[in-house]
Amino acid sequence: MDHSTAHLIELSDDRVVTNTIELSPALPEQIANQGSDESLMNNKEQNPLSDYFLNLSKVIKEYNEVLLFGPSSAKTELFNKLKEDIHFDHIKIDVLSADEMTDNQQSAFVRKFFTEEG
Repeated sequence: MDHSTAHLIELSDDRVVTNTIELSPALPEQIANQGSDESLMNNKEQNPLSDYFLNLSKVIKEYNEVLLFGPSSAKTELFNKLKEDIHFDHIKIDVLSADEMTDNQQSAFVRKFFTEEG
């Protein structure tokens, strides 16, 4: 995952199911209406990221174990938000740094992580 795209990889039996959640960018008219107030601009930039993390957290609530990985700090930012919420206390969440990968490499990375862990 990064700050704009998260690939959700679910291992089910011998199948790998992948879905994608993307950050919804601000619309041009939203950017134009921001004015010059720097704090307002920062808030407008943070809202899409907050929505993105919220969408990811809704999916994560459905699992007992989750691996967050990727090349950016987004995984750690999401992890910290999840740890602040008691609804995620029962979910085992691991965070690993990883270089950018192809879809096949991501699937293999997840399969290896959960196979070696179990």
